[in-house]
Amino acid sequence: MKAILALADGKVFHGRALGAPGEITGEVVFNTSMTGYQEILTDPSYAGEIVVMTYPLIGNYGINPEDVESSRPHLAGFVVKEACDFPSNWRSRMSLDAYLKEQGIPGIQGIDTRALVRHIRDQGAQTGIVSSVDLDPASLVAKARQAPSIVGRDLVQEVTGRSAYHWTQGPWQLGNGYAGATPPTKYKVVAYDFGIKRNILRNLVASGCDVTVVPATTSAEEVLAMQPDGVFLSNGPGDPEPIVYAQENIRRLLGKKPIFGICLGHQLLSIALGGRTYKLKFGHRGGNQPVRREDGHQVEITAQNHGFAVDADSIRDDAVLTHLNLNDNTVEGLVHKTLPAFSVQYHPEASPGPHDARYLFEKFVEMMENQKTKA
Repeated sequence: MKAILALADGKVFHGRALGAPGEITGEVVFNTSMTGYQEILTDPSYAGEIVVMTYPLIGNYGINPEDVESSRPHLAGFVVKEACDFPSNWRSRMSLDAYLKEQGIPGIQGIDTRALVRHIRDQGAQTGIVSSVDLDPASLVAKARQAPSIVGRDLVQEVTGRSAYHWTQGPWQLGNGYAGATPPTKYKVVAYDFGIKRNILRNLVASGCDVTVVPATTSAEEVLAMQPDGVFLSNGPGDPEPIVYAQENIRRLLGKKPIFGICLGHQLLSIALGGRTYKLKFGHRGGNQPVRREDGHQVEITAQNHGFAVDADSIRDDAVLTHLNLNDNTVEGLVHKTLPAFSVQYHPEASPGPHDARYLFEKFVEMMENQKTKA
């Protein structure tokens, strides 16, 4: 079945349908990871986006029920050079194409993804459309131009949970899966779900945290009533500026409980502290972003997924920049000078990606322990 990917600037790519037949619009972005496509598909931070994989062969180890970061895929569409029809892996249960069909996710394969990525790098991420039902390029370009931008939209409401729940699962272990032993829980953590990844929760559990996940709109007063030792601000999709309710709750929590934020949580904390954010030209998505720690100038290779960044000039005197992206000098982390609050733009839980930054979970635990000692 034929399919077309059309961009709002008029660029058109012809290929073959992948996954569910149909038509979908979204912001076209690219991810540079060589593996981890299943985690990428199920990462809620990709809501509203059509993801292009730069690695040419995707799906070669199939789909399994364990390597997922949420209950279902959240991206709008999926674009690959070649999707493997015959996966080979002892954990595989179905092919990528079958999974996308099952989940109702349209995609396209057989296009020149290298040319597409070069175009996005030059022209910037933009709205696009994937269709296997309308094969008129002019019609598709017009639809892409009329589709809503990701800027200014509250995509968190599309991915956050509707009720609180308790999380107990730890990291995956060979031979045991997710049933491996975890340390005794010593710290009670409330985690805001702005589109949270499961591996974040698993790392918190592995660090000795008793984790309760709450919806994005949960008030600061409700969180404080749970008497947590710390508050976690999760990753999530899209533009942080319209998530005003979260910014206000974070302001009311500052100084009352230790706070640790990742990705969107980092941006929301920055805004709560008086900072600003802006849209990147094509974002950071992949498992190979070099980040320098400003305390000792060590370099970490990090996993990232975001299209917005914190304006370094907007960080006020009460916060200090702790991490810097070596590719473009964008802000990758900050810490409050006097209050127990810090955040990073990248993903220390990886999945997929390197594990260089796992120490940040221990830093959060140390912060909670210090607060308990002071109390």
